[in-house]
Amino acid sequence: MNIKVEFLGPLAREAWHVNVDNLKELRFLLRRNDEILAWLDECAIVINDEIITNLDYPLVEGDVVMLLPPVCGG
Repeated sequence: MNIKVEFLGPLAREAWHVNVDNLKELRFLLRRNDEILAWLDECAIVINDEIITNLDYPLVEGDVVMLLPPVCGG
């Protein structure tokens, strides 16, 4: 299924549109990019504005997945 992946904070880049069935497949694709890999284990995963902690979460056509690295602020 086609989903959109958005990269926030220091990962900022153009969104990806990918065809994957689940978050495990998406993680495999993301790990192939060294810049993303450096942040991947620290990122929160958000799907359609909901934080997800289970990589078995079922994706649906058109989902928007956001990678949210930890951010310091003041």
